[in-house]
Amino acid sequence: MSALQLNILKLVDEKGQIENTLDVPVLAKEDPNTSLHSALTSLWAKEMINFKKLETEKWILTEEAKDIVAHGSHEFRLLEEVLKNLDGLKISDVNSKLGAVGKLGQGKAFKNGWVGKDGDKLVAKVTELPSADPAVVSLKEVEQTGSLPDKKELAELKKRKLVQLTKIVGYEITKAAKFATTITNLETDITSEMIASGSWKDANFKPYNFQSEGVYPNSGALHPLNKVREEFRQIFFSMGFTEMPANQYVESGFWNFDTLYVPQQHPARDLQDTFYLKDPARAKLPEDKEYLENIKQVHENGKYGSIGYRYPWKEEESLRMVLRTHSTAISSAMLHKLADDPKPIRLFSIDRVFRNEAVDATHLAEFHQIEGVLAGYDITLGDLIGFMEDFFAKMGVHGLRFKAAYNPYTEPSMEIFAYHKGLGKWVEIGNSGMFRPEMLESMGLPKNLRVLGWGLSLERPTMIKYGVSNIRELLGHKVSLDFIETNPAARLDEDLV
Repeated sequence: MSALQLNILKLVDEKGQIENTLDVPVLAKEDPNTSLHSALTSLWAKEMINFKKLETEKWILTEEAKDIVAHGSHEFRLLEEVLKNLDGLKISDVNSKLGAVGKLGQGKAFKNGWVGKDGDKLVAKVTELPSADPAVVSLKEVEQTGSLPDKKELAELKKRKLVQLTKIVGYEITKAAKFATTITNLETDITSEMIASGSWKDANFKPYNFQSEGVYPNSGALHPLNKVREEFRQIFFSMGFTEMPANQYVESGFWNFDTLYVPQQHPARDLQDTFYLKDPARAKLPEDKEYLENIKQVHENGKYGSIGYRYPWKEEESLRMVLRTHSTAISSAMLHKLADDPKPIRLFSIDRVFRNEAVDATHLAEFHQIEGVLAGYDITLGDLIGFMEDFFAKMGVHGLRFKAAYNPYTEPSMEIFAYHKGLGKWVEIGNSGMFRPEMLESMGLPKNLRVLGWGLSLERPTMIKYGVSNIRELLGHKVSLDFIETNPAARLDEDLV
């Protein structure tokens, strides 16, 4: 490194300054981002030089393009082979004679008017090879100059993935206050020997760099989903909620569907919507036999004011094991326990649920559901609307709109909408409703103890807060670890939508 530094000082002394290191062969061969930058930084710290980074863009050849320069373009080699055959070249023989080159060259050869098709053969439309291969000529010019005057031709080479744009880094170097052609090593520490001998008085010390950031310590980082999840947890806690145990991903059809008044023929229970387990395939029967019988009656003939779905309810269907499709299965189990001591309560959960869905920019086969449950005596739909407005206001979301909806286990049900300023339209941000009497009274809860429920995804607000448009950039193998490490916690007191 010291040899490179001395070389830099010598060149600057001879030239007065270096306008661009890319124009100096001995410096142009050095890596501008490692060895050269390190040498320049060291000299700058000694106040011997000043330097400025210069970035220019240059087109370079890809590996395929280098092969074309050496052996000719695909279309040129195809024409050469066609011209060897007076009657034309059978299309079926192209791969055997030229391999992949033949297939790649056909389109461009047709476009250039070099070859045509006659039945099952390729025939030449020219009598001899061009004096020069146009693609090779263009690529050689790019190799020498880094560009092409014909932008259309350059765009064509880019489309064929023969050239790519890259940044070329150089530096402008000028003399600084302490410039010299020799390097004086500056002391960085006062040692005991220097103090004992008194040599520290005449030593030259390196100035302390107060702008230096130091070495960034290695550490873990919370995923953006966990950051936003914690924000939601704190909102729930501030409103008097208790977190439900949500770590049971596998449920029986009984708790996932039947207790929620979802009929056994409902499309949500089909294989294309729900993941079923093969081992174990069946769950155990619930210990509360009275509750089991109530569920059966509610489904078959109706009970507690309901006329039911009028179908034969099958116990074996309710015992099929599934990956839970919603966290309301947890809420149902918690409300069943509440029947032992009925009282107002506030519960929430934030955890994964699973749906057998096709993966795209906005859907995954698993996602996080935020769910809240509020039980109280004689509460009404107005309480639900008022609570929703308070809850979302804590996230910075105001001016909600509600739309009537259908859910098997809530009546009335409402979709929740908020105005998205970025999209310029109203978007759905959640679903809500009052749990049906058939569901609650089957558990043994008193008639006037009513339960409000609502839910929303964790992914959607996280994507909005962090500006992520594709959910696969938030979860899965496409996630950038740098994105996870460098993004700060998202505060929900800013406008979410």
